Amino acid sequence: MVFHLSSNWDFFTGSDPSGGNVIYQNKSAAQFKRLAYVNDSDYSTVLAIDSTSTVAAGGDRDAVRITSQNSYNGGLFIMDASKMPVGCSTWPSFWTVGPDWPYGGEIDIVEGINDQAKNQMTLHSGTNHTCTIDTDNSDEFTGSVLSSNCYSTETSDSGCSIMDSNSTSFAYGFNKAGGGVFALLWDNSTGMAMWHFARADIPDDLTAQVPTPSTWGTPSGFWSAKTCDITDNFYDQQMVIDTTICGNWAGSDAYSKSGCSGKCTDMVANATNYVDAKWVVNYVAVYQ
Repeated sequence: MVFHLSSNWDFFTGSDPSGGNVIYQNKSAAQFKRLAYVNDSDYSTVLAIDSTSTVAAGGDRDAVRITSQNSYNGGLFIMDASKMPVGCSTWPSFWTVGPDWPYGGEIDIVEGINDQAKNQMTLHSGTNHTCTIDTDNSDEFTGSVLSSNCYSTETSDSGCSIMDSNSTSFAYGFNKAGGGVFALLWDNSTGMAMWHFARADIPDDLTAQVPTPSTWGTPSGFWSAKTCDITDNFYDQQMVIDTTICGNWAGSDAYSKSGCSGKCTDMVANATNYVDAKWVVNYVAVYQ
């Protein structure tokens, strides 16, 4: 099922759970401010951070976070995007989340901060059921393990992460390559597999929207059901697309470590920094 971002999603308007310097807009406000709109030429959907308003250092910029109306317990999830948000202080993500976090789980398909060069894929699980990355079988994925324990709590929420090996998987490298496709295959019996394909490398079956993951080769990331109880840790997941600013990751010590100058909260005042802080999504699809 292909989801139209104008009708199959709800606009989140609460305070940012990650502590970012944003004010998430409802649908009518986002459309009026041109922070969420459909391109007339190619029907892609743009989701942007405000890049025109005067905002004080440490203030909040208008932004967009959307959540799918449907929830899922497995399937193949596809996002095709031609651009993603870039720039110091930005924290874009495409992810899924279940109820009663972290016990319903979280699956981060696309995520990174500031000037990060490669996509970071992560699972977050509760502490009631086993969930780790099977590091004994690292030939099952091409990325690099950053952390192997998926357990997450309110005070320790890093989860288990794999960094993509390709610089076309995130931010400037992704945009320079014309964007591409991200895919999550969630199979409760085998595990979670994630792929990224740069625009020039998208398989023909994906272009034709008849995907055949068995022909795609080794995934960028894989979380085996042998070492993670997929069914009990991940359920009733809703898709989320958002971008926040600073917050408890992009605005932490990681800001300066990313090569960004000054303070993250000061960057908020620089409207021009957010001209390219936008998603341009061609489609999102779920196959079950």
